[in-house]
Amino acid sequence: MNIFEVVGYAIYTSMGIVAAWGAYCLIVVSYRVREKKFASDATQGEFLQALEQPLAQGDFRSASDICTDDPRALCQLSQLAIDNRSLGFNKVRQLAQDRFQRDVLSDIDHRISWVNTVIKSAPMLGLLGTVLGMMGAFGKLAESSQVEASKLAEDIMFALITTALGLAIAIPLVLAVNSINIQIKKMEEMVAEGLNFFFEMLREATIRFPSK
Repeated sequence: MNIFEVVGYAIYTSMGIVAAWGAYCLIVVSYRVREKKFASDATQGEFLQALEQPLAQGDFRSASDICTDDPRALCQLSQLAIDNRSLGFNKVRQLAQDRFQRDVLSDIDHRISWVNTVIKSAPMLGLLGTVLGMMGAFGKLAESSQVEASKLAEDIMFALITTALGLAIAIPLVLAVNSINIQIKKMEEMVAEGLNFFFEMLREATIRFPSK
């Protein structure tokens, strides 16, 4: 086994690891987005309606209990705001926005950045394999004037396969990331809309029941 074969196996292994890591990060992001957003505006509206009655009665404990153990972002942020309402309306609203940015969006952005790294690195690994394959082919030609076509074809095939693999990894990930970004944008819009409605209810409740 010559050096080109060793490096070739290393490139195949690296591309497999890169592809697996990109797919894993994409699956985690997709799961995270589904976990943190409501399935539709209607289900989010039902949650806000459920909060409206206890808040209108100044029953902050019941309102907080509705949000307990619900992993969706709006539920967690609503509970955070209710439990920290004594800080004042403006401060608690800023606290909720900061928590959403830090605990939800930052983690998603981190995973997306890894997927983008895979998208960029996979074709580069494929290009490296292409260069090495052509180097191997030209090396055989330089060693002898009579080179078996099958041996020469092996190096050329390696060059083409690595290029194709790099593109085969990157292209689906590009499409998937674009789709995920649309879902993330929709989640942000839904959470922002839900928070605006929730904080209007919370402000009215804290004004009417300041001592609770």
